[in-house]
Amino acid sequence: MGQSQVHSVFIVDDDEDDRESIRDAFRENKHTHNYVFMQNGDELMGHFAETAAKKNPSLILLDLNMPGMNGRDVLKEIKKNEELKPIPVIVITTSSSVKDKEASYKLGANCFVTKPDSYQELVELTNSIARLWL
Repeated sequence: MGQSQVHSVFIVDDDEDDRESIRDAFRENKHTHNYVFMQNGDELMGHFAETAAKKNPSLILLDLNMPGMNGRDVLKEIKKNEELKPIPVIVITTSSSVKDKEASYKLGANCFVTKPDSYQELVELTNSIARLWL
């Protein structure tokens, strides 16, 4: 996978500012991918229900605590679906709870990160995510 390949990155978070900050942090490091915003798990699963598998994202950044279908429910659904299971899912949440972390990994999350306090830390985090996963 070369740097020139444009990936689809789904950012699933009910907080609009968080979605935009995450996208901007990726762009700060010249990671110009196709960023798709979704407000919750229902929207994400609805997208999968009506879209062909070849349109699956390269990566899903998933918040845990959202109204409607939360991150845990989404993980369960994705990881029991053969077509969706291979998509890497990174839980990016305000929670730093060990219980949330263990539950996320048990449900099949590829990575669990707590949202950093500063934008600069977010820039560094998204750069690492892009280098490792895209």
